[in-house]
Amino acid sequence: MGVIEKVLRSLLGSDEEELYILDCLAYLMLLIALGTFFTLLFENTPYGRYTSSTYGFPVHVKMAWFVQELPAFLLPLSLILWASPLKITVLPNQILLGMYFCHYVQRSLLYPFLIRGGKPTPFASFALAFLFCFYNGYLQVRYLSQYADFPQGWVSHPCFITGSCLWFLGWIINLHSDHILRNLRSPGETGYKIPRGGAFEYVSGANFLGEIVEWVGFALAAHSVHSFAFAFFTFIVLSNRAVSHHKWYLEKFEDYPKSRKALIPFVF
Repeated sequence: MGVIEKVLRSLLGSDEEELYILDCLAYLMLLIALGTFFTLLFENTPYGRYTSSTYGFPVHVKMAWFVQELPAFLLPLSLILWASPLKITVLPNQILLGMYFCHYVQRSLLYPFLIRGGKPTPFASFALAFLFCFYNGYLQVRYLSQYADFPQGWVSHPCFITGSCLWFLGWIINLHSDHILRNLRSPGETGYKIPRGGAFEYVSGANFLGEIVEWVGFALAAHSVHSFAFAFFTFIVLSNRAVSHHKWYLEKFEDYPKSRKALIPFVF
């Protein structure tokens, strides 16, 4: 038994007790998502162009992204390396864990250092993001590495295949959209510009659409309340950002493409 496994056992008890806790955490995340939905009806997420001193002192944007996303990578990595995972050799679990780590290696170790400019992040937003990454990192990876038990042949099931394809499509859209946003301004330029190309031809929140599609695909392939809670929370937060960005672009730019939707191409 690994060191982390011993710590978890001393804190959480038996496998049955820990699985019960993981289930409760998933349902709690669903409740938090609903609470977030109602809160965001009256208040924009305080970051970037919506930053306000009301939400605490500013944290440098690169530092904020690096530190707040790091628990989503380091804690799961620790669980894999030092917690004697039971399901790590099972193919569906390996693929799903690969999806998770593929996203968060990029998001925590690469993305923060590729950011060009960017406004500081209010401490409240930074702290909440840090806590969520810690919470969700434990929830997703502990369940997949220790408890997720899939039927034989699950990797050839339509849910797994469709979900995996959606995850990959969303990942590509997210990466490409981030690339477009990073290169909107030439070195030394300031101010905002209209993003063009890729999924931005159809929606204002192309980067948000990509990440939502990623985790919806992940949830379909993983087929658990834990992955569904993550996808649902992601949808609630990022759809709000997409709608806010869309309204802001329409107000800011007279020549903003009128056919472009907020989040779902041709629909919304």
